[in-house]
Amino acid sequence: MESAKRKSPSAGWDWTLVLIAALLWPAVALGTGASEVFQKVKDAIVVVKALDREGQEVSQGSGVVLPSGEVVTNHHVVEKGVTVTVVAKGRSALALIVGQDPDRDLALLFVVGLDASPAQLGRTESLKVGQRVFAVGAPYGLELSISEGIVSQLRGKKPPIIQTTAAISPGSSGGGLFNEQGQLVGITSFYLKGGQGLNFAVPVEWVRELIAQSKKAGPPPAAKTPEPAQAPGLSIEPGRAESDTTWSSQAAALEAAKDWSGLLEHSRRWTKAQPGEPAAWYSLGVAYFELGRYQEAADACKEALRLKPDLAEAWNTLGAAYSDQGRYQEAVDAYKEALRLKPDYAEAWNNLGNAYSDQGRYQEAIQAYKEALRLKPDYAKAWYNLGAAYTLQGRYQEAIQAYKEALRLKPDLAAAWNNLGAAYSDQGRYQEAVDAYKEALRLKPDDAKAWYNLGLAYWALGNRSEALKAVKELRRYDPARADILFNLMMGK
Repeated sequence: MESAKRKSPSAGWDWTLVLIAALLWPAVALGTGASEVFQKVKDAIVVVKALDREGQEVSQGSGVVLPSGEVVTNHHVVEKGVTVTVVAKGRSALALIVGQDPDRDLALLFVVGLDASPAQLGRTESLKVGQRVFAVGAPYGLELSISEGIVSQLRGKKPPIIQTTAAISPGSSGGGLFNEQGQLVGITSFYLKGGQGLNFAVPVEWVRELIAQSKKAGPPPAAKTPEPAQAPGLSIEPGRAESDTTWSSQAAALEAAKDWSGLLEHSRRWTKAQPGEPAAWYSLGVAYFELGRYQEAADACKEALRLKPDLAEAWNTLGAAYSDQGRYQEAVDAYKEALRLKPDYAEAWNNLGNAYSDQGRYQEAIQAYKEALRLKPDYAKAWYNLGAAYTLQGRYQEAIQAYKEALRLKPDLAAAWNNLGAAYSDQGRYQEAVDAYKEALRLKPDDAKAWYNLGLAYWALGNRSEALKAVKELRRYDPARADILFNLMMGK
């Protein structure tokens, strides 16, 4: 990063403060305990990158994963970026600014799908001058570096800013300063121009305060974050507070990452902070649904619909929650309401087809699937469901065509290969069935149903040895079904 002047966070200082990332110091010799501290904290250190609108890197530093799940870094690392990403264990993830304190040079980041271990927090106020400390960062996004030093002075009021002799590598702004127990006591932030070995870290107590402010107020306005992605199925209305869009963008990011537990926690906080926001309740409903908590999903969607009755997406999720509870007619009614509000909602048409199929209303299901496919011809799931409905009506050739279309769009759909094989078998086309079952098992070797069907197809072809091999393989995954297949072959 480029050097830049900034105001001292401690009143009365008259030295010029410069960003720590410009400092070049040789690493000091490591003493006993440095290796142990490094092993304890290394998985909590991440690389933070700020990008411009074209995706080009404008600044880079380090960050520390906190027990709260967020990442803390220096404000100056992210302030010039339009988009912020965090790299942990070689994997990059989107980050959103959820708290910032420019005067203290701190920023708090929410990161989607972060694979890292949090640091243990200590107390700056417990430090003493002369005590050993360790600075750990990721200079220029390369391997981590650690340097050992002492607390040379504690500056300012409590909690004090830490002055240390621990050397800081370039690009390590926002890294951690740790005590001998591996506890985070500060965030490396700046140095004094003209001094040697005068490196500084802001106290961890300031980090605690920023976390508390963030959780109390909800995500603050984040002028430097990218344009918000929309929450599932919702648009941001003009005139809303920017913090609302931050809630929505976090929910959308968590859904994209399929982090349903994270979405649940986030949505609970959102509904608590903004109980009158329908998007918050809908987001909570999605999280509950994906976690298999269908009654709670239904209750959350109902609250969203009480606040915003024309929210088609909430009607659709409510219908899905009803379906998974076996409440098929209520599901049909919910899907119909979604489609009354949004007639071109392909997913709701597909789900309506499923609800009809669950009631044995296969012709109505077929019409619903066809409507979904009229709106979205590349909807592989709807082609698959259409094939299943045709099969249940005994329309095997039409089922075969539907399954083939699903597989053209999604060749790795093992269930479609298995069902295609079954449709071939129902037409007496056993060799084609064998080929389809083999493809299903190539994609999903532990599919007991496909092994069972393969055994039957081989038996129908008179290939006794291959049929018995299928029985043997099936026994690894489903012994009871293997016995049924074997007895069927033996005429028992």
